[in-house]
Amino acid sequence: MLPREAFFAEVDHVPAERAAGRIAAEMISPCPPGVPVIAPGEVITDEVLDCLRSGVEHGVLIPDAADPSVKTRRVVARH
Repeated sequence: MLPREAFFAEVDHVPAERAAGRIAAEMISPCPPGVPVIAPGEVITDEVLDCLRSGVEHGVLIPDAADPSVKTRRVVARH
């Protein structure tokens, strides 16, 4: 899905463990290093979720996520 379409789409907030395979509706850039690991329109993978969860456990900040605790993810709603 195009990033703009995903960002402005109807969204759901789902538990992180149910986000794999869903289309992201937000940019997620852990700091450090501040490089996006996922952008709107991309399919969320288990590897990305593990990276985010591990980062938070080690003190990495997730300032641009709807839920910086990474317990939930903002995803495009299914119709």
